[in-house]
Amino acid sequence: MGCKNTIKKQINSLFCHLSSFFHQSLIYFLHFFVFRLSSFIFYSYLCRPNMIKKLVSVIMPTYNSGRHLEDSIESILNQTYNNIELLITDDCSTDELTHEILKKYSERDSRVDVCYLTENHGPGYARDKSIERARGRFIAFCDSDDRWFPEKLEKQIRYMHQKRCSLCYSSYITCDDLNEERGIVIAPHKITFNTLKKDNKIGCLTAVYDIERLGKKYYMPVIRKRQDWALFLTILRDCGTAYALTEPLAYYRIRQNSVSSNKLGLIKYNVQVYQDILDFSPIPSYLYFFFIFIPTHLLKLIRKKRDSQKYLKNKRNEQKRE
Repeated sequence: MGCKNTIKKQINSLFCHLSSFFHQSLIYFLHFFVFRLSSFIFYSYLCRPNMIKKLVSVIMPTYNSGRHLEDSIESILNQTYNNIELLITDDCSTDELTHEILKKYSERDSRVDVCYLTENHGPGYARDKSIERARGRFIAFCDSDDRWFPEKLEKQIRYMHQKRCSLCYSSYITCDDLNEERGIVIAPHKITFNTLKKDNKIGCLTAVYDIERLGKKYYMPVIRKRQDWALFLTILRDCGTAYALTEPLAYYRIRQNSVSSNKLGLIKYNVQVYQDILDFSPIPSYLYFFFIFIPTHLLKLIRKKRDSQKYLKNKRNEQKRE
């Protein structure tokens, strides 16, 4: 009888210990669950809206761009980050289709603001007219024949908050007039002022900069070409470093008759950037261009070709597997 009572006491003691263990485990689990849930709620409903309500001003120049304009506008208005204003400045277009599309979207969506110039001045001047009207904390750029991925702004603004950086950019995919992908330009993880002097590695269609950190004092110089490079040099001279999301977030359209397609014609504008923006005298400008810019640019083209071949090959393999 005594032996049975001892066994019974041991069993009861075991159940008590197990009950206590499970009780403590349940309390620990509930505390952990409540903590994780509260963290999730704090991020989702406090942190994220605070980020979202910062207005982004998207700068777009147009000039006889009716063929692809609608796709470009749609890619901006359909961003997952929807607190934007699209500031379009038309550089005295002569085609009716461009005017019809601009009129349609300005009447349909209150986020679209269109200004019409009475004379043609070039894309840099048109962008500046849009920047003058900007009310947002962030400035972003998209030309009227380029397109953005839907999550572009959301990813970049979040990244800029995390890095506390003033200028952000990304990789992008190149395509032709028929929207066929032709390659990829992979952005370097970061760029300094001295690096950017050698060659422009920031795709304008991917660039976003923070007015709250930098001030609203940066405009594109009134030169016909290479204004974007000049702008980024001016910004980096003040803030030092720009950071990239290396995933592609935009489509850059390659057109034979575009302003930037004539590479030989760009020589004088590259030299003009060295003289007007960096205050180089004429002889150092040409020396820097031929002995620094050209070799750096050629290396960039080689990397672009290699990366594009790899990207297109992987894309074809994925399509075969599907």
